[in-house]
Amino acid sequence: MWDAYKKGYKAWLQLEKSLSENSVEAYLRDIDKLTDFLQATGSMKTPDAVELKDLQTFLQWIGQLGLEATSQARILSGIRSFYKYCYIEQIVKKDPTTLLESPKLKRALPDVLSFEEIETIIGQIDLSKPEGGRNKAILETMYSCGLRVSEVVNLRISGLYPDAGFIRVTGKGDKERLVPIGSDAIKYIRIYQQDIRVHMPLKPGNEDILFLNRRGSKLSRVMIFLLLKDLVIEAGIKKNISPHTFRHSFATHLVEGGADLRAVQEMLGHESITTTEIYTHLDREYLRETLHRFHPGFK
Repeated sequence: MWDAYKKGYKAWLQLEKSLSENSVEAYLRDIDKLTDFLQATGSMKTPDAVELKDLQTFLQWIGQLGLEATSQARILSGIRSFYKYCYIEQIVKKDPTTLLESPKLKRALPDVLSFEEIETIIGQIDLSKPEGGRNKAILETMYSCGLRVSEVVNLRISGLYPDAGFIRVTGKGDKERLVPIGSDAIKYIRIYQQDIRVHMPLKPGNEDILFLNRRGSKLSRVMIFLLLKDLVIEAGIKKNISPHTFRHSFATHLVEGGADLRAVQEMLGHESITTTEIYTHLDREYLRETLHRFHPGFK
C-alpha cells in the first residue's frame, strides 16, 4: 500500500532535493521503519490517516528497540521530510509531525585537535615511502580546507586552481563550492603530483582523480580513517580521532580566531547556518571549561 508513496518520495528526494544515492536510501529506510511499526501494531494506515499520537507511539517503539537518542532524532528527521513531501504533493491535508517533539539530545562535544597536535600527527608520516608523500598531501589538504573525507577522496585534478589559491569541491547532494587552500597544502599536492603520482599506474576512469591508491584507483574513505588512526597512535594522542576531527578542528580554530560564521558556513559547505552554529557552542563550552579550570572565583 505504501510502495507508491515511497516511490514518489524517492523521486522527489532525487529530483527536488538533489540528494546522493546514499542519502536517498537512508531516508527511505526511515519510512520503512515507520511502515514496519504500523504493520507490527496492526494499524496499517495510509499516510493521510496517520496521526500525531501514532507517531508518538512510533518514537516510543524505536526507543524500546534500543536506539540511541541521536538515531531516533535521525529517523524522526526522515519522517518529517516524508510528510513535508506528502504535504507539498497534497497527499495529506495537514502534517502530523508539526507538534512531534524530538528526543532530547545530549550535546556531546567532539574532540578537537590543537594546531600543534595536528602538526604532530602529520609529522608521524614516513616520507621515505611513496604513500607518505601522498598521505601528507591528503592531511594537509583536509586541515587546510576543512574537507569531509568523501570530498578529499573525490578531489579532481581539474578542480585545482593553485595559482588562484582555490580548489573546487563536490559536497553533499553533488553541490560544488570553491574553497581557499593554503600554500603548504598546495606545495605538498604539487610534490605528490610531480614526484609520486606520475610514476603510478592509472586505472581507466581515474585519470582526473587526484589521490590514488597503489593500484591507480580512487582511495576509500575507510583507508583514510585507518591511516589517521595509526598516525594518532604513533603520535601518542589519547583522543577519539577520525577524519571528521580534522574538519571539526579547522572550523573550531576559525571560529575561535574570530572568523565570520557565514564565511565558515561557506567553506564547510553547510546548507544551513544552524549546522555551523555548533562551532559557536563549542567555542562557548571551551571558554566555560577554561574558566572552570583556571579561574579561582568561577563556580
